[in-house]
Amino acid sequence: MNSYDFSGQVAVITGGCNGIGAAVANRLTASGAKIAIWDMDVSSPEARVTAIGAERLLLVQTDVSDLASVEAAQAATEAAFGKVDVLINSAGIAGPTSELADYPADAWRKVQQINTDGTFHTCRTVTPGMIARNYGRIVNVASIAGKEGNPNASAYSASKAAVIAMTKSLGKELASHDIAVNCITPAAAKTRIFDQVSEDFVEFMLSKIPRGRFVTVEEIANMVLWMASAENSFTTGAVFDLSGGRATY
Repeated sequence: MNSYDFSGQVAVITGGCNGIGAAVANRLTASGAKIAIWDMDVSSPEARVTAIGAERLLLVQTDVSDLASVEAAQAATEAAFGKVDVLINSAGIAGPTSELADYPADAWRKVQQINTDGTFHTCRTVTPGMIARNYGRIVNVASIAGKEGNPNASAYSASKAAVIAMTKSLGKELASHDIAVNCITPAAAKTRIFDQVSEDFVEFMLSKIPRGRFVTVEEIANMVLWMASAENSFTTGAVFDLSGGRATY
């Protein structure tokens, strides 16, 4: 396992109590970072999160779809740890599976508010401090659906395509600083997001992966760790594939 030094760094992970975010939190703290988890529900984090020492972990109840809530989380994080060096945007929802013609309008808006607006809110909030310190690493968790579009998942696919485009734009805007902004496009991983979709849709997603299995959250965390490290000093505005061979572009 590759090792990176995050000593003295502070990382914010949205949706970090479970799934991908929790796996990233585990790797980052093992590498020396302090972690602030911004999550809607901080009452039941995974065991790998609760095992993190209290002096290195801050849990902040945060609604990423609400800019004021994100700004309050940023203030709480700076009060506790003084700064934010790394931002991992892993909060997200799948929304219902339905043909676009029948897709509930309120569900469409909710998916965009959390997946797209949430990423915008957190990036908007943390980047001024990163610019002032001339250092930062931002990793946005997009999806293979944002590249290819999944049938019966137009809201999710559109939201993740927006995250990819936002990553490219912000990466270019901040390229004159030592701030890297990149995203990953993983295939599906077995997390609580599976509870939001039908079994048929889960089987469809699996059938599209040449490796014949779902990606693990640990595999995603391994890639994220390098992207969030100081060693990633040149690449920005890029999309890192993690789709098991589904997307080779």
